[in-house]
Amino acid sequence: MRLVEISSLAQLRTWLVEGRPLTGLRLQDLDLGPVEPQLLRRADVDGLVVLGGHVSRTLVAHLQAHGAVVFARNDTAPVDVFRAHLYTGPELYAGLSGPGGYADTVDSRAYAWSRDARLSRDAYATLLRAIHDDSMSDALSEWVEGRQVVGVMGGHAADRGTAGYAASAHLGRDLAAAGFLVATGGGPGAMEAANLGAVAPSSSALTAALVTLAQVPSFRPDVGAWARVAFQVLESFGPAGTPRPRSLGIPTWFYGHEPPNVFAEGIAKYFSNAVREDGLLTRCNAGVVVLPGAAGTVQEIFQLATRLYYAPEEAAPPPLVLVGRHHWTTVLPTAQLLGALGAGRAMGDALHLVDTIEAAIALVCGEHRPLGSAGS
Repeated sequence: MRLVEISSLAQLRTWLVEGRPLTGLRLQDLDLGPVEPQLLRRADVDGLVVLGGHVSRTLVAHLQAHGAVVFARNDTAPVDVFRAHLYTGPELYAGLSGPGGYADTVDSRAYAWSRDARLSRDAYATLLRAIHDDSMSDALSEWVEGRQVVGVMGGHAADRGTAGYAASAHLGRDLAAAGFLVATGGGPGAMEAANLGAVAPSSSALTAALVTLAQVPSFRPDVGAWARVAFQVLESFGPAGTPRPRSLGIPTWFYGHEPPNVFAEGIAKYFSNAVREDGLLTRCNAGVVVLPGAAGTVQEIFQLATRLYYAPEEAAPPPLVLVGRHHWTTVLPTAQLLGALGAGRAMGDALHLVDTIEAAIALVCGEHRPLGSAGS
């Protein structure tokens, strides 16, 4: 039995018009109302699975009577757990203009739901969050398929208007201009800046955006004000000028103090930080550039280091570039341990320590120098 996932009504309509068998289909996050008459005439649904979406009681009864499995949409969760597509900024911030501001947004309500003490031992709520995250991973894999992805990691503490924020923005723009899909942790600070740079339509537009955004330097104390000015900048960019997305964010509700930035064209937001971290790093198939950060950034470095350490010796791992020699050798002396781990392994050739964004870009684009070598 062939298993086929269908997540668009147009695709399902075509399938039905062609009279193809329904056995083994996975219908994800679809409103089946428009095709209900056709489905009610079909009995070849043994093994068909309906994942969320909108399904009438009549259709549920018919499908189940003929061997299908139906997982009903759950309206107690603030998000659609069977969601088939990545989020966008406007979706996560829906409700921002209301009287409650950020507290009324989908993003805020999802975080509150994830931290609700009454649900901490509720197996059903845990299951719903796990289903959501698995749906996100599936949608993310489809979204990045065939793309060269470069990760930009860095702390949330880099305020708008600072040199560090501007450097990250220019890094994102240059990587996107080189044809890469720029992926970040999807939060504020250096993450927001890289996503901003990747989606900016021109250098002059980016320069103007940096000035505008500096009016609200941080998401503290008002996430709403921080997000609103970002939406203003995004609107000033106009329609997307490239056929393929350039900016990806992969944030988590685990860090409730880190709201998602709106400059990612696709946002894969997770309840589980562990699943989110692994998903982000796994998809950075063209390299990772790490800007100065703190605990979360260090965690990402060593999670990636583990993957590089155990990679097959015949493989040529993508570069891991640490930017900021003083930060990574003195403030948080990470480079030394990475160098020790990589000694004598293929991992060693993938590690680099540089002081400038320009050097990091050159490495990702192919001008590789190992960590600690002359001029690196």
